Amino acid sequence: MSSDTDSDAGPETVLKIIFVGDSGVGKTSLLERMFSDRFDSHMPATIGTDQRFKRLNIDGREIGVSVWDTAGQDRFSSLTPFYFRGAQGVVYVYDVTRAESLTHLRDKWMEDYKSYATVEDAVQMVVGNKVDLGDRMRAVSAEEGAAFAREHGCLYKETSAKTDSGGTDAGVYDALIWGLVCTMLDQRPGLVQEAAAATGVRVEGRRRRQRGGAMSCC
Repeated sequence: MSSDTDSDAGPETVLKIIFVGDSGVGKTSLLERMFSDRFDSHMPATIGTDQRFKRLNIDGREIGVSVWDTAGQDRFSSLTPFYFRGAQGVVYVYDVTRAESLTHLRDKWMEDYKSYATVEDAVQMVVGNKVDLGDRMRAVSAEEGAAFAREHGCLYKETSAKTDSGGTDAGVYDALIWGLVCTMLDQRPGLVQEAAAATGVRVEGRRRRQRGGAMSCC
């Protein structure tokens, strides 16, 4: 049985997920929706980094998820190696109404991953945000976004921070964070042990599925 928890006890191990992409694509808004369940159309641009934290209880074992919101402006490029260091999950965010924001994922952010990532074979996801703006505003179709993700070996989701749509009946949190963590654990069965070893914590057993009785990892 797995669920979210706000227990004061420290987690046994922590997984790091970073959100990267151009300024203005909605990274901060996605995190606000996931962690505070709110949307602010006037959200200021992130300066440097902002970290959010969530605990998942998986088979009675506490796993912390540290989610990093990163600045997309060029003036913060010196921080890029710091963003990618130790990240087991990478979420590349683009704006479906701005085709160049998808191109920049390939030309900049994925190149940065290749240059600075310290975790081999991190699980990567491409996320198209702002689908609430409708088809008339679209510059990148869902099919184009999915094809791009496949080409680069990434998971793919479309979503809206404004309407809390995860592209299915699931909200943004379930579609992105929970789905990504489940995939991370499925694709790399030893991931928890690897992260725990880095912090000197021993963990045993196999994770199972299910968030709050609603979502599952299988």
